[in-house]
Amino acid sequence: MLRFWFDKGVDGLRIDVAHALFKADGLPDSPSAGGVVDGLRSNPQVSDQEEVHEVYRRWRTLAENYEPHRLLVGEVNLEPARAARYTRADEMQQAFAFAFVKLGWDPEAWAAVGNELEAARQLHGATPTWALENHDIVRSVTRFGGGEVGALRARAALVALLGLPGPAYLYQGQELGLPEVDVPLESRVDPMWARGGVCRDGARVPLPWTADNALSHGFSLTAPATNPWLPQPAGWGEHAIELQQQDPESTLALVTKALEMRRRLWKNEVFGPDDGGIWRVEAGNLLICERSAGFFVAVAMGTEPVRLPARSVLLSAAPLAEDGWLQPDNAVWVLRD
Repeated sequence: MLRFWFDKGVDGLRIDVAHALFKADGLPDSPSAGGVVDGLRSNPQVSDQEEVHEVYRRWRTLAENYEPHRLLVGEVNLEPARAARYTRADEMQQAFAFAFVKLGWDPEAWAAVGNELEAARQLHGATPTWALENHDIVRSVTRFGGGEVGALRARAALVALLGLPGPAYLYQGQELGLPEVDVPLESRVDPMWARGGVCRDGARVPLPWTADNALSHGFSLTAPATNPWLPQPAGWGEHAIELQQQDPESTLALVTKALEMRRRLWKNEVFGPDDGGIWRVEAGNLLICERSAGFFVAVAMGTEPVRLPARSVLLSAAPLAEDGWLQPDNAVWVLRD
């Protein structure tokens, strides 16, 4: 199966529930449904068996038989120290740092998880692979408070994410600042809703390409368009890609600028492939992740403005206020003078 897709030229594959390809020998009954570690559910009877690592060693060899090498990225819902074992030098190149998708707007929690991931990097070598949204999680705009506050925080989180050491993944619609949709009960199709009362449909509503609602806001290509599998809410067109492409202050414009700057910093060797991150929280709930070459990310997670250390601000999620002060719910990339 891997060869089939690699031969077609795909750059790589995401491996779903990568830690659970093997179950405990003999399929013994589990005494419970599994514990929760760092907000992530794990069950030692059905996941994280040692045999699985040999599978990824074989797959890594196969992926490196292609030129350029193909990428293997795993969905590994384990605590950071265990998840990092899946990205040892001869296994998958990446595993999503999903501990972050469970975090609220809490600088101490971000710093604690960040330092734990850095310790795992130093032990096993692979840098964290950052993600704040995916198809199973409430969108960050809503998760961080909703409304104007949630939108500001989600923008700040995007800037922070793209400035951290290591790869980063954006979930479709995150670059538009889309909120979670409250899908009507009669329209929900997630099987987890029918089986367990948990609905993930709110993050899976089709994207708005056009402001006009014709053809499901441009999601459908031909007329007459059938309704998409999930209904788009009223006002969905306000987030449309075509509008955001014309607005230099939009979330899409911010993400585009951040990606371009990230690429330049890499080429100029401000960013490096082996960068680590030292996380801390300063007075006023100012979260800082410091990288090499004097570069750091700062996120104001408190309720009052905070003063930045000596700096040259390269990128800001929101317009900067008075010189030297960072307003609440804003994030910046900083290069020390």
